[in-house]
Amino acid sequence: MNDTDSAAWAREQENTGVRVVIAEDSVLLREGLTRLLTDRGHEVVAGVGDAEALLKVVGELAAGGSLPDVVVADVRMPPTHTDEGVRAAVSLRRDHPGLGVLVLSQYVEEQYATELLAASSRGVGYLLKDRVAEVREFIDAVVRVAGGGTALDPEVVAQLLGRSRKQDVLAHLTPREREVLGLMAEGRTNSAIARQLVVSDGAIEKHVSNIFLKLGLSPSDGDHRRVLAVLTYLRS
Repeated sequence: MNDTDSAAWAREQENTGVRVVIAEDSVLLREGLTRLLTDRGHEVVAGVGDAEALLKVVGELAAGGSLPDVVVADVRMPPTHTDEGVRAAVSLRRDHPGLGVLVLSQYVEEQYATELLAASSRGVGYLLKDRVAEVREFIDAVVRVAGGGTALDPEVVAQLLGRSRKQDVLAHLTPREREVLGLMAEGRTNSAIARQLVVSDGAIEKHVSNIFLKLGLSPSDGDHRRVLAVLTYLRS
């Protein structure tokens, strides 16, 4: 990305500033995430180090009428460093449906990713921590989830869509449709998918329509069909 593109992207991010709560027990990483977000015009309203503190601070903010747009949380947090973060994320989505939740994980933990996605059809994300180093992708994911979209790490998508016991669900999709579905699950727009696959926007629109049709998703499902297309697979 050249200097002109970088400047344009920075201005775009500044114009879509979101309010964020960060839950990460590593102080170094928590401060790093805070810096990345604030440098690009977003507001980190709180930073905490464990799931209990996360639930408490979001509850207090909600009670004061200032629910954040999105929570960025580590999957594993104290005291046991197992699933406290994702459990808190699922709980927050249940109590505050309008809150976006983006969880970070060191490795692809399929059970946690599926559980989080099954809890909601919008405003959720699951990224590997290595993805944070790709600053543009990370910031885009935060903004997308805050706005009600999805953001799934490509490696997470590859594992979820590659389960052998799930093949019957996707058997009636063409290889290209499966590829498009995977990119949809990452949260990419039709135009972004077209650029990735080097085809026209019209071709992608046709593939997406075919996916909706084959998965039994009608136009009445609205814009959520993009997420429901992935969830139909996950929940089958």
